[in-house]
Amino acid sequence: MIHLSSHDAVLRLTLARPEKKNAISSEMYRALTEHLLRAESDPAVRVVVFDAEGDAFCAGNDLREFAAVASGASQPQEARAFLYALADATKPYVAAVQGKAVGIGATLLLHCDLVFLADDAQLSTPFVNLGLVPEAASSLLLVQRIGHVKAFEMFALGLPIDAHQALSLGIANAVVPADQLLSRVMEAASVLSSRPIGALQATKKLMRDARKLHRVMDQEIEVFAERLKTAEALAALQAFAKGGERGS
Repeated sequence: MIHLSSHDAVLRLTLARPEKKNAISSEMYRALTEHLLRAESDPAVRVVVFDAEGDAFCAGNDLREFAAVASGASQPQEARAFLYALADATKPYVAAVQGKAVGIGATLLLHCDLVFLADDAQLSTPFVNLGLVPEAASSLLLVQRIGHVKAFEMFALGLPIDAHQALSLGIANAVVPADQLLSRVMEAASVLSSRPIGALQATKKLMRDARKLHRVMDQEIEVFAERLKTAEALAALQAFAKGGERGS
């Protein structure tokens, strides 16, 4: 469900579960983490691109799995490993986003260095709707990016923002027609791959505090796990799963 391809020094990771709007399962988290860690250590990889099949980028987490977690059936360790991989990344990440990007589909973009949105893109972080809290260090990164009141609106009210709003808020670099999205992203990735990789990595490290991201992620994960055990989260997740919703 993660398609892997490469061109020159660009590694492309494609979410390939379009029938579920690319909601991320534990299996997909494991695969993404393995690919990101391998890319980080592989000198042949200079840039990582995230994109997705179908009409949506990512509907968030697989809610059926999270409902099972809330019931005590399992623990979401795969998601934690993926988040740490994002925090520790030093190579440039580029995202190509079409349609809906929900939950982790939106917060992932805060870890990307270049973000290109199709003109039909919509970003939302409806964690509170599910009785949960933000993840992926978004309680820090989104506030830094767009300010407290707008971030709280996205978290607490679950209101989506469209591509042009995301651009104006500084979440994205450009909005392009959907049929030009991937070509624009691969062009940008190719340009990045031609830059001195040592300087790129040093610049990214200076712009991000990985240790602080880990601390924030750990705090979020602790509260997230507590919230998963609450009656309101269990009821919300079960209702979404039964109602056919695909992610959070």
